[in-house]
Amino acid sequence: AVENQTHVTEFTLLGFSHGQPFLFVLFLAIYLATLLGNSAILALVFLDPHLHSPMYFFLSHLSCLDICYSSVTVPKILANALRPQATISYRGCLAQMFFLMWCAGTECVLLAVMAYDRYAAICQPLRYAHAMSWGVCVAAATGCWLWGMLDSAVHTLLATRLSFCGAARLQHIFCDVPPLLRAACSITHPSEVALHAASIFVGLGPFLLVIVSYLRILATIIQMPMATSRRKAFSTCSAHLLVVTLYFVTANLNYNRPSSGYSPAADTLVSVLYCIVTPMLNHLIYSLRNQEVRGALRKAVWGQGTL
Repeated sequence: AVENQTHVTEFTLLGFSHGQPFLFVLFLAIYLATLLGNSAILALVFLDPHLHSPMYFFLSHLSCLDICYSSVTVPKILANALRPQATISYRGCLAQMFFLMWCAGTECVLLAVMAYDRYAAICQPLRYAHAMSWGVCVAAATGCWLWGMLDSAVHTLLATRLSFCGAARLQHIFCDVPPLLRAACSITHPSEVALHAASIFVGLGPFLLVIVSYLRILATIIQMPMATSRRKAFSTCSAHLLVVTLYFVTANLNYNRPSSGYSPAADTLVSVLYCIVTPMLNHLIYSLRNQEVRGALRKAVWGQGTL
């Protein structure tokens, strides 16, 4: 039985020392901003025919992912922020970790697909309609979700084999692979190997694809004859690159922090930036840096098609 393997049915989350109303208000504000902003992106992409293109199709998937990301962790954080002792059940912890890793793996690959889409649109415009047909887009998006789910299933299966002796305490505010491994009293080597492998194939691989794509894009933009075209292409791609850099840097810090000099507070801060703050910022970056999204928003609000 699960309880016999782990000796626990519940984890105490030490990221909360006691009831903290300030944290409740802060995380609630971030969560509401994430839900409202990303829901607005989804609605705009669905309603505005000008946004019915592969770029915005993938952007809608990113917004959906960001909503899921926040919804996996923040509601439980809000519940624990006002409690004298923050806890989560064993099964609830594994479920939270599974969906968190699913979102993480999916977003890594999705950002790489979005970078390739921009590469195809800017560097190979004559072949773009064929290279990024709707069939290709649907298959790519489905593959991203399935790849993330497979990666998450591996980590979750390995986590079920961990044992936790005595008082099961996690130095964190939600369940993730690193704090579970630090709290385990059994052999964690298989989980550590899987985490490092995922960092390469799910993290580093897509990141390198992103870098190569944007280097090719930059070279093409520089060669564009018209300043207006260069400005529009650079504006769109700079927004994408900002999202990608923010995500991959915080993800790398979250899952590859050195064991020496470990700080629970710093670890929690990095995880919050990675899993909670970034999903809130993504839609803001796209909205502020993308003229088509701003135009669609203004048209939806004011009934005008011009900026």
